[in-house]
Amino acid sequence: MGIVPIVEGHGEVQAVPVLLRRLLERCEAHHVRVERHIRVPRGQLRHPDGLERAVRLACMVADDAAVLILLDADDDCPAELGPALLSVARSVARASVPVAVVVARAEYESWLLAGLEGLRGRRGVREDATAPVDPESVRGAKEYLQQQMEPGRYYSETVDQPALTQMFDLDRARQRSPSFDKLWREVERLAASHPA
Repeated sequence: MGIVPIVEGHGEVQAVPVLLRRLLERCEAHHVRVERHIRVPRGQLRHPDGLERAVRLACMVADDAAVLILLDADDDCPAELGPALLSVARSVARASVPVAVVVARAEYESWLLAGLEGLRGRRGVREDATAPVDPESVRGAKEYLQQQMEPGRYYSETVDQPALTQMFDLDRARQRSPSFDKLWREVERLAASHPA
């Protein structure tokens, strides 16, 4: 089976497949492929027409596909946004297609901050970089991450996000970030929907 990620950001286009492969490895779901992403700009993904189009396209990828919609909450409430988008997505997808919606609170980079220990001394992140106590409460996670980098090193969403995703501490991130824990659980659920 395959998981088709639907994402909104340019950084997530390359980072989310990396993240899904790491989580599938941890779930020992070696039979699950990560299919090519579908990127939908933020404004369109939150609009029913844009979301419906993306889910229909995702359902065409493979007969045994599952759909994972991943986006940043930013200023929205994840507890309200996630179920609303899931309701729209399920109304479009075939009954046999498992669908999940995960809303990062507040940004994808909040998950990198939650697992910052795995990034110390790597890819421009300072050896003494410190994770915030509550990474999901940080507004401006990209800026916080930038502050944890060596002088003269600048965080680039499209260049650094995939590389940092390959290295951040998954277990710490799961402990500190409820939205990352939800992603992990949803990946497990989707993988289990089509046993090997």
